[in-house]
Amino acid sequence: MASSRIPGFFRLSPSERRVAAVANAGAPSAEPHEWSAEGGLSLATADAMIENVIGLFALPNGVAVNLLLNGEDRLVPMVVEEPSVVAAVSNMARVTRASGGIVGSCDDAVMIGQVQLTGCGPGSKHRVEAELPRLSALAAKVHPQLADYGGGLRGMDVRELLYDEPGEVPEPMLVLHFYLDCVDAMGANMVNTIAERLAPELALITGGRIGLRILSNLADRRVARASVRIPVVELDQPGVSGAEVAEGIASAWRFAWADPYRAATHNKGVMNGVDAVALATGNDWRAIEAGAHAYAARTGQYRPLSTWRVRGGGLEGELALPMQVGTVSGAIRVHPTVRANLALASVRGARDLSVLMAAVGLIQNLGALRALATEGIQEGHMRMHARSVALGAGAEPHELNDVVAALVLEHDVSVERATIVLRRLRA
Repeated sequence: MASSRIPGFFRLSPSERRVAAVANAGAPSAEPHEWSAEGGLSLATADAMIENVIGLFALPNGVAVNLLLNGEDRLVPMVVEEPSVVAAVSNMARVTRASGGIVGSCDDAVMIGQVQLTGCGPGSKHRVEAELPRLSALAAKVHPQLADYGGGLRGMDVRELLYDEPGEVPEPMLVLHFYLDCVDAMGANMVNTIAERLAPELALITGGRIGLRILSNLADRRVARASVRIPVVELDQPGVSGAEVAEGIASAWRFAWADPYRAATHNKGVMNGVDAVALATGNDWRAIEAGAHAYAARTGQYRPLSTWRVRGGGLEGELALPMQVGTVSGAIRVHPTVRANLALASVRGARDLSVLMAAVGLIQNLGALRALATEGIQEGHMRMHARSVALGAGAEPHELNDVVAALVLEHDVSVERATIVLRRLRA
């Protein structure tokens, strides 16, 4: 049976971690060599993926352990350059296990397409609305195979918008929205193809000029959710009671709710986890970021994506954000390490991946807030950052632990100090 509990995982060598992760995930389609330089993306494949390729750019591919999601153990592949992200997810996942782990859910994979028209004649909105059954039938014929997988068109509506920026010439416009369940695809290409097919029909109906025909990355019909409840006793820290930690976390959330300057950094903590999983699974983290931040501002003020409250002797956290991901197209088909990461995480489709990413975002946010509420973010982060600093100063692998220990002890995690420590060590 798969398990995300691998005690001492961080003490193993990278090659030993690969073997342990594959064994614990029960992932027969993933081989340990697929995370090595020899088993990853080839230059020839990279050259076929994008334009003007000159080489490959590597980032660390880690694995977060201990996650219990909807009663199931899950390993989490994460690609990220920032220290402490993977460790925070692993540590917080272990804390949440004692109270049943994370509970997650996700809407169907419905993406929104937009067709914009300008210069439309009077009554154009009503004429388009009268033609929606015919337009829907046309749209459904563009990707008929979607229905075989449980997806397809989920409706249309028409919106009248007005550009009325002060001091500029107003411009009315008409926008058709259509909603497509893309099942296990992110859906951008499918949505854009339908938009192109509908545009000339809409121009004939309205007499207007065709504008943009493209998906919206505010995928607010495709929201993933995660929640957790942690008894305060599970948050006890040396010298700080769990009740104090929980109230500190809730207080930090209230600060983010009240202040967009704090909310931006709060949400960055969420996206540290989400983006790392998106990169590991070959998904478009830029689209996810755009949708998340637009969703955070949907009330008119930029707010935190998560909520944290102390209730009935426990800390309760919830997270909701649009999650436009896929598991069947793009880099997923051609990148061997992406395929291996999906197998390692036991991903069973786009909705399952969306829930996993929301869970990681919530846990990552919890880790950042707990650090802020106790030791402060800098101390914990700098302990992890010291390794990168030591490497940057020229430390060899066998010198790394001694240099890191000295930097942490001296509370000076800088390249200059690491260089002095190295000289002293080598002398």
